[in-house]
This record gives sequence, C-alpha cells and structure tokens, in this order.
Amino acid sequence: MAGHSKFKNIMHRKGQQDAFRSRMFAKLSREISIASKVGGVDPNSNPRLRLAIQSAKSQSMPKENIQRAVNKGGGSSSEDYFEIRYEGYGPGGVAILVEALTDNRNRSAGNIRTYFVKHGGQMSETGSVGFMFDRVGEIRYSTAVGSEERIMKAVMEVGANDMETNEKEYTIICNCELLSTMSITLEDILGEAKSVRVTWKPKNRVSISQEKEDLLMKLFEALQDDDDVQNIYSNFEIDKYPYPNLV
Repeated sequence: MAGHSKFKNIMHRKGQQDAFRSRMFAKLSREISIASKVGGVDPNSNPRLRLAIQSAKSQSMPKENIQRAVNKGGGSSSEDYFEIRYEGYGPGGVAILVEALTDNRNRSAGNIRTYFVKHGGQMSETGSVGFMFDRVGEIRYSTAVGSEERIMKAVMEVGANDMETNEKEYTIICNCELLSTMSITLEDILGEAKSVRVTWKPKNRVSISQEKEDLLMKLFEALQDDDDVQNIYSNFEIDKYPYPNLV
C-alpha cells in the first residue's frame, strides 16, 4: 500500500506539473501570436516578438509550437485581444500588478476581482500600485556562464543599469527600451541568456506573516490558473516560487 500511495503521489505531482506546463505554453503562445500580429512575423525587425520567442525558448517550449504561434499571429484570422493591467493589494497589504491578454474585458475584470476578494485582497484603481514599481528590462544568466567579474565586465561594456547576483544566477537590469539590442550584444559576449523580458521591478519589498503568506500564495495560484492572466508582479519578499513571471 505504501508503494502504491507513493506512486499515486508522484503521478499527482506530475499531473500538476503537466497542467502548469500546458497553461504556461498557452500563455507564451498567445504573447507570440499577439506580437506577430502587431509588429510582423520577423523577429529581427520586431523586438517584442524576439523577446516573446526568447522567453518561450527559456521555458523549453518546442520550436514547432513557437512557429505555429508566429504563423497564427501573422494570419488574417487571428483573434483580437486586449492588453490590460490590473492593480490591487493582496493579504498583508502586498502590492500586486496583473497583466492580461483577453478577448473579453468584462470577464477578465470580474474574474480577477473575485480572486482578490476571495483571498483577502482588493482590486484598486489604475496607478494606485504602479508607482511602487519600475518598468525595466531584465536579462538573466546562470552562474555557470562564468565568474561575477566576467559578467560585471560585460554589463559595464553594454551600459546596463545594475546587476544582482545569487548562488544560481545573475540578473542584469537595463532600460526596457534598450532590452532587445542589449540582449543581442550580451548574447554575442556571453551566449544565450536564461531569460529575457520586460518586467515590473518593485522599488521596495515587504514581508508578511506566515498566515498572510499562505493566503497570498492561494491568490497567486488562482491568478496564474486564469487563462487571461499573462504575468503577475508583486513586492512580496520571496526566495522561491514556481511561476517564472512572478517577482
């Protein structure tokens, strides 16, 4: 029975991982399609598409999935989506930004408002949370790429704004307008990055009680499970979380 229970637990975890991977690929595909529709199917002349493809590759999305999404966006029959940012506060006063791509504004707004209320938070007006974040470009490299001295030299050479380090990776911060060209230059020097994206970087981070943290995690999970939600950003002090677009 013990072995059987262990097998069931493993399969349950695998099922959760597969479901998350499927949702993540769907969100990445949507961003690639929108980028292709707005700026054209050539990533060399479409910085947004280039970044979307880089992000998909960093999550090991298959090449055929990426090309299918590009083709879909370039076709005349691709859906119309609205890009919307929602702002609010989670348990413990944590600031949260939610980026969505949706074909139905009312559905998205209603769903996201419900998630906030159900998990001890509240949505707020546009701008009430955004001032707590800076819009920046972010390029991440694994520490396996080389020494901190080597990375710092490259960062200074390309004129990035800042660099943060931990035992697993280097995070290079730059102006979001320069992200595409800077990532290309760094790729020539250091090789392909672990991830390249435009992000909302919190100016300050906050800590909350364990009780509030548990409730906050449930809010994050509810938001991430929504098909319309593309990215979630927060000023919550956290070391690890399974969603790559939550900071």
